[in-house]
Amino acid sequence: MTATTFTTTTTFAKGPHPMQALRDTWLIFRRSLVLTLRQPVWVVMGLIQPILYLVLFGPLLDSSVRAANTGVSTYNWFVPGLLVQTAMFGSAFTGFGLIAELRAGVVERMRVTPMSRVSMLLGRSLRDVVILVTQGALMMVAAIPFGLHIDLAGALVTEGLLALIGLVMGPLSYAGGLVLKSEDSFAPVVQAIALPLLFLSGILLPMALAPDWLRFLANLNPLSHAASAARAVFNSDWGNPEVAIGVGITAVLAAFAVWVGSRAFSRAAS
Repeated sequence: MTATTFTTTTTFAKGPHPMQALRDTWLIFRRSLVLTLRQPVWVVMGLIQPILYLVLFGPLLDSSVRAANTGVSTYNWFVPGLLVQTAMFGSAFTGFGLIAELRAGVVERMRVTPMSRVSMLLGRSLRDVVILVTQGALMMVAAIPFGLHIDLAGALVTEGLLALIGLVMGPLSYAGGLVLKSEDSFAPVVQAIALPLLFLSGILLPMALAPDWLRFLANLNPLSHAASAARAVFNSDWGNPEVAIGVGITAVLAAFAVWVGSRAFSRAAS
């Protein structure tokens, strides 16, 4: 073995240099964002669906929100939850794109490069976060004519919470895509997980109106606490204990999801 070969082997054994990992993350992020902007159908559809909820479902909530004594207007209660829903569904299905890349041999070609395996995940996930935050801002603007009142600080913190939710669902979705490798298998798994999380989150209807057993199940749902935290910070209720609970749980889950996704990329690209 030559000295050059030994040096290269040692470098790979120690893992990529932090600056190389940052550069690789930026390259993957830029590539993923450009590909998304070239075919923006998913981005547009991801924005149209919550706007339809805003227009067609929001007016039905007046009596329910008043009965639940939320202390805020209907749209100031509904929009933060709708943002959480958009972040969840917008990132839960990102694995479909990765399955297509697997089929096209993109991941296989990256496997033979010294690119950081963690960067393969983080670059894509950061693309997802940028899209989610942009969609969230557009939804807030679209809801203003319906009577939404925006506090700038609360809106910015809510956007940060959306980014954390994206870092929970996105890496787990990518990990699922790498494991299942088939849209036919991936779709029912995502639906089986996402729909119960949605229904038990209190996003569409106040859980204060639900029976005790349903509220108990909702308290076990991390997305329920994230939605409560989003509503609290969006409406400047900074002293609400759900803020710390929701942000804390989501941050821990985001760290766990990134770890799971990184391991999945390492195994798929090893």
